Amino acid sequence: MNKKNEIIVKNENELTNLENIYQDIRNKIIIAREKMYKHIDTTMTEVYWYVGKITYELSENSTKANYGKKIIDVLSSKLTNEFGSGFSSVSIRRMRRFYEFYPIWSTVSTELSWAHFQELIRIDRKEERDFYEQETIKSNWGCRELRRQINTKLYDRYLISPDKNKIITESQKNKIEKQPEELLKTPYIFEFAGLKENKNYLETDLEKALLSHLTEFLLELGRGFSFVASEQRIKIGTEYYYPDLIFYNRLAKCFVIIDLKIGKLMHQDIGQMQMYVNYYKKTQMIEGENEPIGILLCADKDDAVVEMTLGDDVKNVYASKYLTYLPSKEELIKIIKDEKELYELANEEGGNNE
Repeated sequence: MNKKNEIIVKNENELTNLENIYQDIRNKIIIAREKMYKHIDTTMTEVYWYVGKITYELSENSTKANYGKKIIDVLSSKLTNEFGSGFSSVSIRRMRRFYEFYPIWSTVSTELSWAHFQELIRIDRKEERDFYEQETIKSNWGCRELRRQINTKLYDRYLISPDKNKIITESQKNKIEKQPEELLKTPYIFEFAGLKENKNYLETDLEKALLSHLTEFLLELGRGFSFVASEQRIKIGTEYYYPDLIFYNRLAKCFVIIDLKIGKLMHQDIGQMQMYVNYYKKTQMIEGENEPIGILLCADKDDAVVEMTLGDDVKNVYASKYLTYLPSKEELIKIIKDEKELYELANEEGGNNE
């Protein structure tokens, strides 16, 4: 082997080693990100479990009729004013049911999301609930797939079938692929943006804070996201528009358009996002890609307004909430304690007036 060929071989070996090093680092980053996503969702699930625990114990320990309903309604009102519709009375009752089924936090699987548990607590029979929980973990079911399996009575068919392995195998045949909405989180946590103490920030302030922490922002968005542009100018008709943030998701193979709203989401915001989605579909989408997705990130939203505005005609537009910080256990304890004292005082005064 001459010297020239020897140099080529050495260069090729160095490139191979470099590629191996790159792949090793890349895999570690992916694993670390997945752990972070699970940690965030587990943290929120623990908060919901804790709310369920407190409301359950307060109502169980009270001798007053309807005390549980009262505490849930007022607690919901205060939490909703601060953190939005994720703490509606219906949601808190769901948290209480979650605690009733999983009274020991250490037994709650960190492999499952809060959305999974909301499907599981619809099931009254513990053995059936355990079955779906184990199958979800083993088969890596998304929430829609878990719902489909529950609705098709997989557990009952499994019990009566002599060939149980066949039932499980057949259940996978019509497996629902993950849909665009499963890229979403509810809520997104932007604690890293440093806006906790500043309640008077503008949408431009939020955007700048997120972009100045782009690495953390991408981690919070989830797997496969790449940043494309901010305030990208697009011309529709004779007008120019500036969607806040443009991303591309390589897993979903589509553009993701994000608009930030610091106030309550309005129906006009949804209509404008649909226009952006249509624009990117017609002008930016290429063969082999999926249709663009529009995400409206808002501090608060009325679910009824969102559902009615989206209807059946608006496609690939989703609304999700964000929090600039998580309510700590101490904050929740204080809110609940204050409300308990107020109710007890009100009940005492009501009893004296009778």
